Amino acid sequence: MNSTPLIDRAQLSPQEQANLAASVDYECIQTIPEIWAIASQRFGNTLATHDPHGSPALKFTYQELCAHIQLFAAGLQALGLVAEEHVALISDNSPRWLIADQGIMTAGGIDVVRGSQSDRDELLYILEHSDSVALVVQDNATLARLLPDLEGLNPRFVVLLSDETPAGSSTLQLLNFSQLLELGKSRELKFVQRQRNDVATLMYTSGTSGQPKGVMLSHGNLLSQVMGAAAVVRLQPGERVMSILPIWHCYERTFEYFIFSQGCSQIYTNIRQVKKDLKQFSPQYMVGVPRLWESIYDGIQKQFRDQPEGKQKLVNFFLTNSDRYIRAQRILAGLDLENLHPSGGQKLKAAAVLPVLWVIHQLGDRLVYRKIRDGLGGGIHFVVSGGGSIADHLEDFFEIVGINILGGYGLTETAPITNVRRPWRNLRGADGQPLGQTEVAIVDPETRQPLPVGAQGLVLIRGAQVMQGYYKNPIATQKAIDPVGWFDTGDLGQITGHQDLIITGRAKDTIVLTNGENIEPQPIEDACLRSPYVDQIMLVGQDQKAIGALVVPNLEALKNWAAKEKLPLSFADPADLTQKDVQNLFRQELNREVKNRPGFRPDDRIASFRLLDEPFSIENGLLTQTLKVKRPLVSERYRAIIDEMFI
Repeated sequence: MNSTPLIDRAQLSPQEQANLAASVDYECIQTIPEIWAIASQRFGNTLATHDPHGSPALKFTYQELCAHIQLFAAGLQALGLVAEEHVALISDNSPRWLIADQGIMTAGGIDVVRGSQSDRDELLYILEHSDSVALVVQDNATLARLLPDLEGLNPRFVVLLSDETPAGSSTLQLLNFSQLLELGKSRELKFVQRQRNDVATLMYTSGTSGQPKGVMLSHGNLLSQVMGAAAVVRLQPGERVMSILPIWHCYERTFEYFIFSQGCSQIYTNIRQVKKDLKQFSPQYMVGVPRLWESIYDGIQKQFRDQPEGKQKLVNFFLTNSDRYIRAQRILAGLDLENLHPSGGQKLKAAAVLPVLWVIHQLGDRLVYRKIRDGLGGGIHFVVSGGGSIADHLEDFFEIVGINILGGYGLTETAPITNVRRPWRNLRGADGQPLGQTEVAIVDPETRQPLPVGAQGLVLIRGAQVMQGYYKNPIATQKAIDPVGWFDTGDLGQITGHQDLIITGRAKDTIVLTNGENIEPQPIEDACLRSPYVDQIMLVGQDQKAIGALVVPNLEALKNWAAKEKLPLSFADPADLTQKDVQNLFRQELNREVKNRPGFRPDDRIASFRLLDEPFSIENGLLTQTLKVKRPLVSERYRAIIDEMFI
């Protein structure tokens, strides 16, 4: 048995060592399920998880959660599940998902997770490829989608996470949630010895292209996330965390393992209820993706635009001067990404303007920013952003209004977090310093030779969180992980002298123009999203003379603009988007935002664009479950428009 601590304290800063001291009980455990007995003993009747929108609404204390996990595991063993067998878990956010996930692991099994809304063919592929011997599904509706092809896969049993009467098959052994727990009560749970290097779960990549690959994550991979996060932030028992991301996604999943190890209370919400739930439950913490913060920002900006002109001018006055205030603060703290080593003169200049700007900022906080925080519950200590880069204007805005965003970086293959910004070194625009026992290297994409500090290259990761490999795919595994353990992320980035990682683009997303210039689309797209009229955007232009853009307009902002300009446009007809005034507006907006971007080059200019009347969404297959644009699919769907753009 490996009793080595999960994290090397010698590599940690004094602040990180102090944070980690609160999690000492977990340092030498071997598997994720061991968390629950410790948490049950430490936190007892503290509320662990609450789903106010479920049918039924569900609440569990830590003692209740641990007991249900054990009953679920015993029920699976009674059905014949043995160590290392695979069980597919197809369900969305619910406390019962967590019970099933940890019940499968406690029984010694390896779960294969996916959301119930995923494409049916994709689910069937995962079921077959993963060699799952059994299936746990959200409800009868989920089961019905799979049933026509399920009997051919011949699972030994199927469990519903609902209390519905299982229906639809006379040949499959079907049980609902309550029936499985009753079965568990009749059998004593058998302890299964597992080690850190043993596979805990298969997580199929939900990337923007290609057939999903089964990422094998071990208990040690997942535990490295729990202890790595414990060193970065110290949470208190009973503090509230709001969950909106898919629970089966690696980012949300491992963050939940961490917050449960700290005794927090998890509250599930969804995109329809999140604004109401933020006010009602007043969470201290939340994790999300850039699209979520963008949606919140857009909602706040709409409220500003709905104010009388005088109030709009006052708000803009405060925002403008508060922006100057936070930038002066960053310079003094050495946290200005564009100027990490300010001169003495620059610091003196920042210090000189700070007192006056502080007064204006405090007045803005009293009159404007406090109301924004109250609208988000009033209790947020910080939010964590991952799953893609967050635009600079969003970082600036939330810092101004007093909501700290801790950005991070990682992939499913790294369980997922490799880097995260610390509360005491929150370098906006960067992706943070490495977690403990994590190495980051920047190498030349062609030669794989190390590059100096500040140079852009391919990002490689080595550490306790790197996956065991891709299931039944040794060739892909060998391609991703070299013989000495370095994982090829496929991302481009650079590292500062303080080990802050800055992701600059995705190697395969790079647009190469005919003049040989490489264009990284993400920073330019983020700049364009500053415009209130741009809801979504994707750059195109591979092998062209200049870049173009597919733009999804913000119709509400566009309608307000048309009304102010007294234009007879309702935008109910897509043809309205082709009107000259509309085209001129977007040309001006895109040109301005791109030119105002730090580091602007002439090749960054968007030479042509087309406005789309349908947004990129999960429903139309153009967004992943974590709201990333599926660039190859968008290019394929709009191929004719793109081709016409460059004639």
